[in-house]
Formats: sequence, C-alpha cells, structure tokens
Amino acid sequence: MGSENNRLGGRVKRYARVGTSVGGLAARMAGQRYLGMPADWARNAADLRRALGGLKGPLMKVAQLLATIPDGLPEEYIEELRALQSQAPAMGWAFVKRRMRTELGADWRQRFETFSEDAAAAASLGQVHRARGLDGAALACKLQYPEMASTVEADLRQLKLMFGLYKRYDPTIDTREILHELTARLREELDYGREARHLQLFGELLVDEDGVHVPDVLPELSTRRLLTMSWLEGEPLLEAKSRPQEARNRIAENMFQAWYRPLYRHGVLHGDPHLGNYSIRADGSVNLLDYGCVRILPARFIQGVIDLYRGVQQDDRDQLVHGFESWGFKDLSSEMVDALAIWAKFIYGPLTDDRVRLIDESGSGKFGGAMAAKTHREIRRLGGVTPPREFVLLDRSAIGLGSVFLHLGAELNWHRAFEALIEGFDSDALARRQIKILARAGVPEAA
Repeated sequence: MGSENNRLGGRVKRYARVGTSVGGLAARMAGQRYLGMPADWARNAADLRRALGGLKGPLMKVAQLLATIPDGLPEEYIEELRALQSQAPAMGWAFVKRRMRTELGADWRQRFETFSEDAAAAASLGQVHRARGLDGAALACKLQYPEMASTVEADLRQLKLMFGLYKRYDPTIDTREILHELTARLREELDYGREARHLQLFGELLVDEDGVHVPDVLPELSTRRLLTMSWLEGEPLLEAKSRPQEARNRIAENMFQAWYRPLYRHGVLHGDPHLGNYSIRADGSVNLLDYGCVRILPARFIQGVIDLYRGVQQDDRDQLVHGFESWGFKDLSSEMVDALAIWAKFIYGPLTDDRVRLIDESGSGKFGGAMAAKTHREIRRLGGVTPPREFVLLDRSAIGLGSVFLHLGAELNWHRAFEALIEGFDSDALARRQIKILARAGVPEAA
C-alpha cells in the first residue's frame, strides 16, 4: 500500500474538491438557522450533488448505504446522493498498467493469457477487468482506484459534517453510531485481502446451496488493492423481471437463502444486498458478486432479532422490549417501544404472515418509505433515539433485500421459509459455529 497509504497530501486534495461545497452549505445553513429560516433541504442537496457528481470514492458508496437507513440524512439529500452516477467513469489503461505492475510486478502480463484493457464495470472504490488465466479460466480482476485511503478519510470528515448540520435541525435520530459503523465498514472495504477472506467465508457458508454461487479467489493473483476471482456468467437482476412468475419466485428463494442462511446460522451479515451485487443464471440460480461490506454479528444480537420476530408474531410486548434491549437500545420509555414497534411490525410483517404474498402489498412502489416516515414522526415527538451500531447495517440490508424482492415481484410464503431457517435456534450453538467457521476463513470475530 506504501505510497498511497492515507497521505496528508491526498486528503488535502480531496478536501479541496469536496470541502468547498460542503463548507459553503454549512455557511448557508448556519445563516438560515441564525435568521430563523427553515432549511432549504432541496436546494442544499441539489448543490451538493452538482459539486460531487464527478467524484469517485466513498461518497458514492455512502449514498448507497444511507439510501435505506431511515432518517440518517434528510430525504432530499438521499435522493440527490442516490442520483450520483452508480457507474463511475473508469480509469484509463495507463492507470490499469501502473496498478497491475505495482501489485504483481513488471511481468504481470505474463501471468494472464488475456487481459481486457477496457473495464467491465466501474464503481465507487474500484473497477473490474475481465481476464483469462494461463489455464484458460475466465477471471475478474478488481482494481482499487489510486489514493482511496486518503479519499476515504477525507470523505468521512465531510460526512461527519453533513450529519452534524442535519442534527441541528432534526435531532430525531442520533447519528453517532451510524457514523461509527459507516466509518468501520468503509475502512474495511479498502482491504481487498479482507474481502478475499470474506469470499472464502461465504463459499463455506453456502457450500450446500445449489442455487447460490460464490466466486473462487486466486490468492496468487491478489493483494490488498487487487482482487482476482473467477468470473461468474449471468444477466443483471433487473433483466430477470421479464421472466415468468414461477421463475422469478425461484430467483427470490435463492436470494432469500443467500442472505438469510449465513445470518441466522452463523451471524454473518452481507451488508450490501443491492441490485448490482447479483447476477442471475438461466436456471434461476444467483451469483453473489461483492463481499466488501460484511458484518459479523454476535450471537446475542441474533437472539434479539428472533425475540423481536416472536414479539411481533405473538403480539408479545415483553418479547419486543427484550429484543430491542438485546440489540442495544437503551432507556426506552413505553411510548418509545411503541414507536419502534411500528417499524419492527413492518419489517417482520411478511415473515409472520403464513400465506403466499408479495413482500410489500402496500402498492407504494417504495419499500418501507411510508412506514419509515410514520416511525420518524413518532420518534421525533418523543425526543429522539440513538440506534445501536449493529442495527445500522442489518436494517439497511433488510430493506435493500426487500427492495430486490419488490423489483422481482416475487410471491412466496416468506413465513414458512423463515421458520424453516430458525427452527431449533440456539444462540450458544450459533456462537460455537461462528467461532469455528471464522477461524477457518481467517475473518476476525464480532467486535
């Protein structure tokens, strides 16, 4: 990592590109607050988007993460950040050659039969090139953009400022833990060696799932900034929307297992289940493509998830309270429990309903939006709440997966699928399984 490791010079350049915009917004908002004027969130957000639109880096990733965390930022900000290009312009061949030479040595071309000069995909932190190994195998080479460590640290500072500005106007959601969680996950995503271990982990977790495919890592062609893995053929998930209902249901079943099974059997959360991280094979099986954002959750937290589910299912208030406390919510009043229960009943609703149905039957077309707004109003009335760190990605991921099911128009008995997974659940047994499988994959235990 050497010369690109979180350099002061790199951070300064990033501050110059981003900070002017954010700083200008801060000054404007401070003036609005001083004069007693309502915040013009739409204008402020549009200005921010215009300033950030040409930038690569974590701000694009943050936009994806925040898009489904209710009320982390105002809705106007979320919509504008969401509109940033999800497909960033790729770095040119000169960068690719320098990166590959740095990571694999001057003879790097001799280690591949072919290597495409054009990127197959470009995202927030890096880009992917198709290649072919000396054995003829199709490969995907994921290259990290230059100076990402510096960029991440600079952008995290700007994100902290955005959160702080928003809190002055709306203290409903205390964003401290959200910021801590996003900071930890973004820093982890810079380490492609860690992502390689996540790939190994999920390969073991899903080895018996014929409907889910995990790429194989080529460690001899991988470093902390280069991840080489097998190329998995498939079509974009959204193209599968045209398949017959039965075929779409089969895809949803496979995606359900891909996300739910690692979580409830081993406490391993895939924290980024958005549309672009899947591709679909002709038989309806699913390719799971990205493993940068993975969260290891302690067994007591998963027990809390089960308790909340049972509380909603049985309309048992004591179970609900125990579940919230197991998650890490503190000093909850009776009214706050009721407010949080609005969200819990929405999230768990499809899982408690023993019939074939859509994941969301509201017809809103936006999974969770209306319910998030209702929950927010109640929490604001009661003085606000601090979500625990573990809640951030779990909630975001559940909504992200629900949105995928919504796009597919899948109709399943979600209740029976979930009950089959948690039958005989034992948190102590989960903890033992988790320790063993994390050790084999070389992944750190839950913090």
